[in-house]
Amino acid sequence: MDEVKQAQARDRRRKMMLEDPMIRVIPVVAVPMIISSVIDSLYNLADTFFVSQIGTSATAAVAVNDSLMMFLRSISMGFALGAASYISRLMGAKQDEKASCVGTSTLFIGVVFSLCFGIFCLMFRSSIVDILGVTADAKQYSMDYSFWILLAAPFTTAELIMNQLLRSEGSTTLAMVGTVSGCLLNVFLDPIFISIFGWGVAGAAGATALSKVFSVVVLAYPFITHHSMLEVSLKNFRPDRESASEVAKMGIPAFLRMSLMSVGGVITNNVAKGFGTAVLAGISVANKLYRFVASIIMGFSQGFGPVAGFCWGAKKYRRVKEAYNTTVMIGVIAGGILGALMFIFSRSLVGWFNSEANETMYLIGSLKIRSLCLVLIPHEIVMITSNLYQSLGRPIGNLVLSMSRQLIFLIPFVLILPVLFPHFGLPGEYGLAVAQAASDGFSFLFLALPLAVYMFRKIGDREDGADYPFE
Repeated sequence: MDEVKQAQARDRRRKMMLEDPMIRVIPVVAVPMIISSVIDSLYNLADTFFVSQIGTSATAAVAVNDSLMMFLRSISMGFALGAASYISRLMGAKQDEKASCVGTSTLFIGVVFSLCFGIFCLMFRSSIVDILGVTADAKQYSMDYSFWILLAAPFTTAELIMNQLLRSEGSTTLAMVGTVSGCLLNVFLDPIFISIFGWGVAGAAGATALSKVFSVVVLAYPFITHHSMLEVSLKNFRPDRESASEVAKMGIPAFLRMSLMSVGGVITNNVAKGFGTAVLAGISVANKLYRFVASIIMGFSQGFGPVAGFCWGAKKYRRVKEAYNTTVMIGVIAGGILGALMFIFSRSLVGWFNSEANETMYLIGSLKIRSLCLVLIPHEIVMITSNLYQSLGRPIGNLVLSMSRQLIFLIPFVLILPVLFPHFGLPGEYGLAVAQAASDGFSFLFLALPLAVYMFRKIGDREDGADYPFE
């Protein structure tokens, strides 16, 4: 009976992806992803808020560890997104058993890999936080925070991969529950560990680590009880060269995109360190606040991915275009409203994390937020276009867009603008604050727009069921 119900659930989900009106499908798939993305960004915001009560140095220490956490996530998401893209296409083509093998193999290999990475980083922790750009007064805080984050590395990877496996099959509500439950636990434990137990910055990291373990338990439940379309079990651990190649083809661009965010963060931290701890803290708080708002837009782009992958696997080309256009339309409306609100209240938002009322932190944080709000809609289109290429299994376009925001544009702007601004009578730290916005604008104009136009010209008016345009 369970197998019959599971088959019926598969059919209903496949019908929704391939037949229901797109204006309804995108929100149904995306809303749980939006909630997951928003809640996920709350992990860092919660830690930063409670840690900021200790002082500016503690806030800067958490900022420095963001780059380390981002690199750990980049490894995890390389496995997770590579598998999710391939699995969506396999399930669209009704190859469910192979999809389960890909999911199982990716999960086990990814967890072992991140375990080794965490042990390696723990051995060289002091040198690593120096490289990350920590200031002298924040180093011990940074050391305390990184210990627990690295200890929980395998659980972070397991959480991200299982989350993406559920998303790839369209079970976004189950994925959302896993992420939300961990975040709520994190928010609950933060004040207890930091203030009541007196563990300070280490308490914030410990709360995050425990929340990751809890999320893994919750996310494993659908697989253990067979409420998911994918079957993750030891019997399906069957890695093969073809599957590894497909996962790597889309996973490597995802890894490069996020690892370059880490590299960009390291370079930004080291440049900001030259202007003082308050600038470093202001840049960090602005990034996290913007990430919270951008996570809503990111949720729509991530919700678009499984739908596009399903439709592409089923050779329903018109629905791929319809999904893209619907997602962009919704994103433009949401981005316009959210960007305007954040622009207006930027200084007040920074104030929540500025317990010492440091004016430099106010200025830099609000300037960075406002500049990013001006390019929120273009950035949304970059993300959706990147997800388009990822979902369709086109690694080059995805790689170019993945690299543009960090390597091609951001790093040069971070290095050049702080030097250039003083020539126009402006503080160098202002140039650092607007570097990310400049990068987002250039990525949209010179890469995302041309790549979107190219893809849809390539698809053209191709009839559903016709051969793929790239084969």
